[in-house]
Amino acid sequence: MSRLKIGFPQIGNYSIPARFLFSNILDCDILEAPSITNKTIELGVKHSPSFVCTPFKYTLGTMLEVIDEGANVVVQLGGGCRYGYYHELQRAIISDLGYNVRVVNLVSAGRANVFKIYRELKSIDPKFSRVRALYYLFIVKRMIRYMDYVDDYIRCNVGFEVEKGLMEKYNGMMLNEFLGVKNVFELNKVFKKYYDKILGVSLNKPDNVIKVGVIGELYTVMEPFSNYYLEKSLASFGMSVKRFTNASYLLFDKGKYVRRNIRKYSKYVKYKMGADASDNVMRAVSLCQDGFDGIIHIKSSFCTPEIGSMSVINKVCRDYNVPVLFFSFDANTSRVGLQTRLEAFNDMIEMRRK
Repeated sequence: MSRLKIGFPQIGNYSIPARFLFSNILDCDILEAPSITNKTIELGVKHSPSFVCTPFKYTLGTMLEVIDEGANVVVQLGGGCRYGYYHELQRAIISDLGYNVRVVNLVSAGRANVFKIYRELKSIDPKFSRVRALYYLFIVKRMIRYMDYVDDYIRCNVGFEVEKGLMEKYNGMMLNEFLGVKNVFELNKVFKKYYDKILGVSLNKPDNVIKVGVIGELYTVMEPFSNYYLEKSLASFGMSVKRFTNASYLLFDKGKYVRRNIRKYSKYVKYKMGADASDNVMRAVSLCQDGFDGIIHIKSSFCTPEIGSMSVINKVCRDYNVPVLFFSFDANTSRVGLQTRLEAFNDMIEMRRK
């Protein structure tokens, strides 16, 4: 039997902890999916149903590319809406294209079943050890927390760097060193080294900066290529950006946050609307209450839960007199149109302040 080669769909920088985890708990080679490009999108669109969610097309495109790189096992993590069922259709499409590849789904419909995950991993590698997996899961949990903590700081401050690109450079170096750590102590050391460097980057940041919150569908928010690097565009206008949705929040904090706050925001949302929709309504209220200058809601085309949340978010922003901008992304979204609307949004906020 040929050696196992495992690949993953691409989403932000989270292939780093995925590669670290699976390379340490399974006897296999880990293949990194190529960065998403227009070719990736064309590949995904070509082999996907026309009206399926855009993240389906992006993830299918990255899966096909990593299969072409030599992967014979593709791991899909699923999600809380239709994303949780992608793997069934993607498996059928990959099979119909003639690939003899195993597609493994670890999360179905937003639910992670520990016993199912154990069975799946044991079937991939009969020598799989639960004890070893728990040890590296602990490291990976902290790694993800560190990654998101650094990203939050960069998102708020990158638009004010005196020497452009330093924060992103240090962050990339940190992620590369994360792949080589052997224990949590080495992880802590690497994090502290590069976080101190990032904190030391000189900033020219005004006291009263424009603050914008970004909310929306998880994949489109977290994969920068799918939103045409919207956060970088905002930073280029001298905006401080706040985003709640990241892996730490989705994996460890979201369920608790929604349960605790659903009554607090009952004026606008009284029940779970599916996926991230209820959560985004609550976040819109908190951003307005915290004095943010504007809110940007982004989603993929045909994302049903977010379509349902948009009218509620619009009402929230009218009540608090905070401007909101909605974007829907698909393979045909115009970068020029995006930039034009962002420039107009920035101009409007500046005029409101004056």
